[in-house]
Amino acid sequence: MKKIYIFSLIYLFPLLGISQVKHNISDTLHKNPNRTNSRLTSKDSLSLGNLREGLLQLKDNNKALNYDKKWLEELSNNSLYPMMQNDIQNNPEGNVVYDELPTEVLKERLAKLDQKTPFHIEYNPILENVIKNFLKNRRSSLQRLMNISQYYFPMFERELVKYQIPKEIKYLAIVESAMNPKATSRMGAKGLWQFMYYTGKIYGLEVNNYVDERSHPELSTQAAAQYLKKLYSVFNDWNLVLAAYNSGPGNVTKAMRRSGGKTNYWNLRPYLPNETAGYVPAFLATLYIFEYAKEHGFQVDKKTNVFFETDTVQVKRHISFKDIGDIVGMSEQEIEFFNPAYSLNIVPYIEGKKYGVRLPVEAIGIFVNNEDLIYAYLDQEDSKREKILPKVVTAEQARANNRITHKVRKGETLGRIASRYGVTVSQLKKWNKLRSNSLKVGQRIVIHK
Repeated sequence: MKKIYIFSLIYLFPLLGISQVKHNISDTLHKNPNRTNSRLTSKDSLSLGNLREGLLQLKDNNKALNYDKKWLEELSNNSLYPMMQNDIQNNPEGNVVYDELPTEVLKERLAKLDQKTPFHIEYNPILENVIKNFLKNRRSSLQRLMNISQYYFPMFERELVKYQIPKEIKYLAIVESAMNPKATSRMGAKGLWQFMYYTGKIYGLEVNNYVDERSHPELSTQAAAQYLKKLYSVFNDWNLVLAAYNSGPGNVTKAMRRSGGKTNYWNLRPYLPNETAGYVPAFLATLYIFEYAKEHGFQVDKKTNVFFETDTVQVKRHISFKDIGDIVGMSEQEIEFFNPAYSLNIVPYIEGKKYGVRLPVEAIGIFVNNEDLIYAYLDQEDSKREKILPKVVTAEQARANNRITHKVRKGETLGRIASRYGVTVSQLKKWNKLRSNSLKVGQRIVIHK
């Protein structure tokens, strides 16, 4: 079993509570040390009964639970994602007044950043406006993001270094998702790195009704690193890589043609989609503010124990987060935090697939040491339930089952149809095998929702 070190805030799960749970469950589970693995006996039934009693007695300290809940809500940060997207799409109008940051000081700092990063960072009034807007109007949000970054950044850096990607790319996850692994855009992009379904599939991210690996922190970070590395091999410029990551490589090359062959991002910016025009400045502004956080009075209280050791175990049958929580003394919300890729709060079991559950090492020790008896207990509990688990359905199958046919009316374009159904023009062209954007009145267009 491979051990994984996940980065977390030590106060997310008080060790005292988990140690007590481990003691209670282990004491209950080991009442029958002579149990064989071949079949259940009357003694096994007694152990299962004792286990049930032990699970019912598992209670955590209410104060600790409240403490955990606050930090789980903070790390989920659902409110930060739409705020960040709004800032990207709506650049501040006019000059933002923020006297605490003189223009000359900003120019000096940007020049220093330009020297030590692979990004082309140069002063311009647009970037100054974005930076000052963030500092003036988004200060509390930035403070929250700095706190949350203590959990994600060490893992991001570890994976980016593996693929020889600049560590500063970690700030891209702030711009993309506000570091929310469950974030979903109106276009269907999902996860920390906001992968669309087809792009995620190219880089090995599985999506079905049980699992969406675009929300898997490590796997999606690895996929993002691979995609970014591929884009850099094409553009050989990290600013253009960011633009291509946001709008697609085709939009960047189109901007190059429309600009007469220019390759500097700031010269291409007027020819790029509106969202991309705000995207790269938002990234550079975030990079600047995080790098100069102390100078701007942000307080990031780094804990002495910011690493939390976790382990994973591959399941031998389907198991719900609720059942896992009952066994190890954790809430469903806590388990979901460690396992955000499971869409139904169920870890599925499929022959030939490797699905695992990630838990703190103290909790997973309980699970592994008593695995057979736990599965026997769950089988017994399942026999009492009437609910039938849904079959695994891939994203392609789901789309086939939710297919819409649209009849083209006079004056309609692919863009208008795509906007109406919340999909992209490229998706419409792929689903309908269209080679151009032209449509005929009465033509039938298939949309997969």
